[in-house]
Amino acid sequence: MSKLTGTQFVEAMEWRNATKKFDNTKKIDEKTWSALEQSLILTPSSYGVMPYKFIVVQNPELKAKLKDASYGQTQTEDCSHLVVFVAKEKMDVEHITKYVEKIASVRGQNPTDLDGYKKMMISNLVERMNDEQSLKWATNQAYIALGTFMTAAAVLGVDTCPFEGINPSKYDEILGLSGTGWKTVCACPAGFRASDDKYADLKKVRFETKDLIVHK
Repeated sequence: MSKLTGTQFVEAMEWRNATKKFDNTKKIDEKTWSALEQSLILTPSSYGVMPYKFIVVQNPELKAKLKDASYGQTQTEDCSHLVVFVAKEKMDVEHITKYVEKIASVRGQNPTDLDGYKKMMISNLVERMNDEQSLKWATNQAYIALGTFMTAAAVLGVDTCPFEGINPSKYDEILGLSGTGWKTVCACPAGFRASDDKYADLKKVRFETKDLIVHK
């Protein structure tokens, strides 16, 4: 496997910014977008159980509706692809069973050999968590995916902007999620920054390494 040098990776992170204005004439090519979708699929999650989905919106009419549910933020409409991060409202035995069956299929195992792991997940993720705790846990997993996606985008030269300034219930309504057991967590427009985005070249403001990193 070829890999970036440390310098190349830091340069990508320095280049990344929360893009305030996208060029609506530029679209992410299929090969690059496929890689970004894989970054979502390959993102880590607790127990590996994936309590999330990712809704990719390109339809102009739908993006316009979501702009209204994003308090008028233009990135929603002008980006190439809008990714909506959705969390499972309540973990259940059916989801865990599906995951265990997938493990067995991919790794050539008998599902019954995973009964101990399955029971442990059911105990920790279904029986011990109430509805509020379960949604909070799934939401945290979705945020891990958001970070993975943004990092992958930066490495591939694609701009992003994480969105928490949205109306999740409106998103749920527009995307047909209401009553499905899935809830909107956040969104992330992706595309390419506009040439007149006045924020694109501003220097990053970060505390010194000594103020953020503690070595023991």
